[in-house]
Amino acid sequence: MTIEPVTELGSEGALRLPRARVVPQSAPPASYTAAVERYLTGAGIAKSSARIYRISLTTWGWMLAGEPAPTGPARRGAKPPVFPVAAIDDPALPEVLAELAAARADEMDAGTVNRELSIARKAVGWWQRQGWIESDPTIGIGRRPAPPDRTKALAENQIAALWRLDVALREKTQWKMLYESAARADEVLCLNVEDLYPQDKRGKITAKGGATEWIHWQSGTAQLLPRLIARRTRGPLFLTDRKAPAGTPTLDVCPETGRARLSYRRAEEIFEENTRLPANPLASPEDIEALDGWTLHRLRHSALTHDAEDGTSTPMLLARSRHASVRSLERYARPGVDAVARHVAGRDPAARRRT
Repeated sequence: MTIEPVTELGSEGALRLPRARVVPQSAPPASYTAAVERYLTGAGIAKSSARIYRISLTTWGWMLAGEPAPTGPARRGAKPPVFPVAAIDDPALPEVLAELAAARADEMDAGTVNRELSIARKAVGWWQRQGWIESDPTIGIGRRPAPPDRTKALAENQIAALWRLDVALREKTQWKMLYESAARADEVLCLNVEDLYPQDKRGKITAKGGATEWIHWQSGTAQLLPRLIARRTRGPLFLTDRKAPAGTPTLDVCPETGRARLSYRRAEEIFEENTRLPANPLASPEDIEALDGWTLHRLRHSALTHDAEDGTSTPMLLARSRHASVRSLERYARPGVDAVARHVAGRDPAARRRT
């Protein structure tokens, strides 16, 4: 980046103080979409994070073009608008963007909204440093207060009910791996076949900051993986049922089948839809469609909580969760319903007399 002074004439020919102008290091990309790809590669975004960044920046692409971002089923297959990255400097954009961001915040959870805003600001700052744009239209858009994490671990009978569901092999393997490894869903979905070490029941992931870390699974996952992989030797582990659409990044396409990597959004939708009945066992069939199922994160939460209930040491919980601080484990240390039931039963005077 090069900064050069620019002297301007004010009113009545008076000289104004010099201001700085960023001279572009390279020619600006032809479109916003191209600018996003340049950012992901140029800013060194880790492979495990690039997919989430791309989805967030695509969402903001609609809003930066002055259009509301589609949500739910309308998002699937929707083509983002095409516009030059220089359009971000439109002086009328901040006001429009603030209204669109507020409307989206009313529809989405605070965590998603805040993550997308943070990613958009990082990208805008990087584009400014390249000299491609001058202004930041996100200034003035505040983060939404996120509610405390009240996620609860699934009970053991709920986990057992999950394994009994009649679902595709892809879902069975993915859910087993998430629970047995206690890994984050986006990490598992970013796995490639060549990242797996089946004989050791572990896989290599790229964590936040680009560090290489490992996740470990048990026999349930190990028994399913060979059937899921079949004869594939490389490419995304979890694939969609269809061929990848044109324009899909090469890293997200299986070179042997031509199918695309399963997205977090679609994986979450499938899990939520299939767990509505286990999550609401007393509901009538006609009411199920209006009720909510579980989220993928609850599998990680449940695995760590069950480990803590079984007496797993704090250092091992830190290693398994890959959290940096003990404080981060507090949310998983709340005993679940089964642990409380065992505690109460164990202190029952009548039960003690029988033994």
